[in-house]
Amino acid sequence: MFLLLPAWGVVQKGFSSTDGSGFSTESMSAAFTGERQALIGSLQLSIVSAVLGMVFGTFIAYAAATAERPKWLRSVVAAFSGVAANMGGIILAFLFFTLLGRQGLGTKLIDEGMGVDLYGTSWFDITGFWGWITVYQYFQIPLMVLVTLPAIDGLQASWREASSNLGGTTWTYWRRVGLPVLAPSMLGGFLLLFANAFSAYATVYALNTQSTLLPVKISFLLQGDVGGRSALPYALSTWMIVVIAAAMGGYLLVRKRAERWQA
Repeated sequence: MFLLLPAWGVVQKGFSSTDGSGFSTESMSAAFTGERQALIGSLQLSIVSAVLGMVFGTFIAYAAATAERPKWLRSVVAAFSGVAANMGGIILAFLFFTLLGRQGLGTKLIDEGMGVDLYGTSWFDITGFWGWITVYQYFQIPLMVLVTLPAIDGLQASWREASSNLGGTTWTYWRRVGLPVLAPSMLGGFLLLFANAFSAYATVYALNTQSTLLPVKISFLLQGDVGGRSALPYALSTWMIVVIAAAMGGYLLVRKRAERWQA
């Protein structure tokens, strides 16, 4: 109820007329057309960060699950992932400013030790797109590790042995057994990471208050005198609810398929 009631209130205001007199789709249309760039920016950030988190998180989870030594590696990875997956906001942004900001410790070490000036390039800036992607990976990759570990545990050693006995190579095993079994969990992890990044607000706001991402745009409109009296920020929030609901609905569907290999 703590989730549904506020969401219902937002949806009601999102579908109200500009003067608040009744039902209308005017604000929803205006939000989609007038603020399309904010929606596209959030989608791009969410998709890229989710893809990178899915790839690196799956590899790390597989390495931790299959490593025989040291025996404590999996426990450490799982424990760290449980903490890092829930870390974000202003604290995380501050940590990355001190690490990879223009005067950050990591920036200086890379420059002096490797001769690479991060800010001498045109693509990296902690307050820009790839800077946000870098920061988001701190909680995206650990979240993917937590999602993927149970699926990797479901890969039976007997399946690899059976594939080998039938003349299958390592590539054959992964193409016909391993990846098909892991695919639902990987897709579910991608959708979960997408929703996680799409709804993140405090981290990117702390990194760049002038960003045009959807959550920051909604905050700007709600704080402004004009935006606070209009239905536009609520319409944008409704579009966010629609996107996240679709992503989480897809996640629940693929999780059901993935769980049959984890019994």
